Amino acid sequence: MLVELAWSWLRLQPDSALTQWFNRRFAGGGKRVRRVGIVALARRLAIALWRYLQYGEIPAGAQLKPATA
Repeated sequence: MLVELAWSWLRLQPDSALTQWFNRRFAGGGKRVRRVGIVALARRLAIALWRYLQYGEIPAGAQLKPATA
């Protein structure tokens, strides 16, 4: 599930620091390198989301949608 979340993160948060890190490190590689990279991104994303839930710290560069009433 975290890997699927990571692929979605790449599409929906293109300006975030996590996406930029992935693109610098893994985007130029082949298919296998990207699969290895997405697992690394999933791990980093899990840590970032834990920090958000625990401390309210939004991941760098992430854009949140405003809550609707």
